[in-house]
Amino acid sequence: MKEGPDIALIGSLIGDPARANMLTALMSGRALTASELAAEAGITVQTASSHLARLEGGGLILRRKQGRHRYFTLADDDVGGLLESMMALAARGGYTRVRTGPKDPALRKARACYNHLAGELGVQMLDSLLARAMVDPSEDSLALTNNGRAFMEGFGIDLDALGKTPRPLCKPCLDWSARRSHLAGSLGAALLNRFYEIGWAHRQNGTRVIEFSATGENEFHRLFPLPA
Repeated sequence: MKEGPDIALIGSLIGDPARANMLTALMSGRALTASELAAEAGITVQTASSHLARLEGGGLILRRKQGRHRYFTLADDDVGGLLESMMALAARGGYTRVRTGPKDPALRKARACYNHLAGELGVQMLDSLLARAMVDPSEDSLALTNNGRAFMEGFGIDLDALGKTPRPLCKPCLDWSARRSHLAGSLGAALLNRFYEIGWAHRQNGTRVIEFSATGENEFHRLFPLPA
């Protein structure tokens, strides 16, 4: 028997079409019920419950209870990052869904990747931070520089609070549509929440699309200009 992590088990959990659709729906960062996930997968609630039990047993999702209702979320950032990387691999190989629609350009421009900003604007934000030496890259990680810390604190990000969580502060996440990295980690999540708080953007109901207002997008480009 071979030793090491069992990637075949994870692959089999994600590889089922119904489970893949449910996991993709949870990439919005919202907690969803079994009924909502069944609708996303096009299956009955009873069948969805069986799939959800397998995903929960495999550590890919978490079950949360609020009153009489039970909700499901992705287990953590690592699961979201894995799914986004798999989407990038599928896109690069030409394995795309047949159905396309008006949401596709919006998803490519700005979307929620679990709890942080992805798409063209997400990639632009990381590129801008790297170009201005606010983030220092290494092989597989990112580190916030002193200039970056001052910038984030000036934008209203509580770095001390983020430092008390077990999650990495910032890390790259491969963007499926741009096929380059955007910013993940607790800092990526805090920035997206900040965009919501100050009214720059909101998430469209029932989708992963992040829609910026005209003012919000102008301010975003001013704060995170494209590298020259």
